[in-house]
Amino acid sequence: MKLLVTGAAGFIGSFVAQRFLARGDEVVGLDNLNDYYDVSLKRARLARLESQPGFRFVKLDLADQPGMATFFARETFTRVVHLGAQAGVRYSLTDPHSYIASNVVGTLNVLEGCRHHGVEHLVYASTSSVYGASTKLPFSVHEPASHPLSLYAASKRSTELMAHTYSSLFGVPTTGLRFFTVYGPWGRPDMALFSFTRAILAGQSIEVFNNGHHKRDFTYVDDIVEGVVRATDHVATADPAWNSAEPDPATSRAPYRLYNIGSNRPIELLRYIEVLEECLGRKAIRIMKPLQPGDVPDTWADVSELVAAVAYQPATPIEVGVRNFVDWYRDYYRPG
Repeated sequence: MKLLVTGAAGFIGSFVAQRFLARGDEVVGLDNLNDYYDVSLKRARLARLESQPGFRFVKLDLADQPGMATFFARETFTRVVHLGAQAGVRYSLTDPHSYIASNVVGTLNVLEGCRHHGVEHLVYASTSSVYGASTKLPFSVHEPASHPLSLYAASKRSTELMAHTYSSLFGVPTTGLRFFTVYGPWGRPDMALFSFTRAILAGQSIEVFNNGHHKRDFTYVDDIVEGVVRATDHVATADPAWNSAEPDPATSRAPYRLYNIGSNRPIELLRYIEVLEECLGRKAIRIMKPLQPGDVPDTWADVSELVAAVAYQPATPIEVGVRNFVDWYRDYYRPG
């Protein structure tokens, strides 16, 4: 297949593109290489992809409507994996406009491209943050996600609703994947594992929010990528049992699906830090802080629907995943 992967210079996008290339697909990677975090890290991820046959990179902003329209008209994609986005809960308190431009306008431009150019299947990234104020665990795609607590979450929930509109009106098959705290080598510097590792090795303190007592469904990147690839191959279809009197948020009479994609094993943050300390051979200097605005206390993914649909099976324990990240970090940054 010829696939478009947006956000190809990003953490998850680069791994997804690599997996498609490894099985012989042609991949066009799109990214705007913005400076939300270290651009050299993004370029290093791209360099790994550009060394492989079948990959081509296009620098383009998702929010550039004329540019995106021209891009889709020029290319003929079998399927699209839309992972490009402005990420991060806390940054959405600082620069909310970037989330609307990238996540909402950018996704609209991708949907329009898929609509007008016969794309067989659009798979796009959503987030566990859409569950927001809900405390009913584990989080299920069959429950409404109607109370987001950050603009980031609201922007991603809007992409789910937009996707349903295009599936319903224009028959575009769409699958949304709600990612749960992805970590691993080549990760984002604004994520906890990355920033904690950097600080601990430098002898600096780390801020532990909610006093470390919240739980996260930490999911290793290889497990996420396997789920993304399987979901891409499994084209969304209409649910013949969908009932408008009792509408299931996860399916539709249109070719539309939503899935959680996580480890299904929530881990307390304090335990996560302990594993990191063991891998680094150093203790962290911890500064305990309260829960931050926009954060949710706990996340836990019910992945039964994705398991049933594509035999998704996350298999990497945090002891292995964190060790792999630490090994990569030491090799890449060569800290003293």
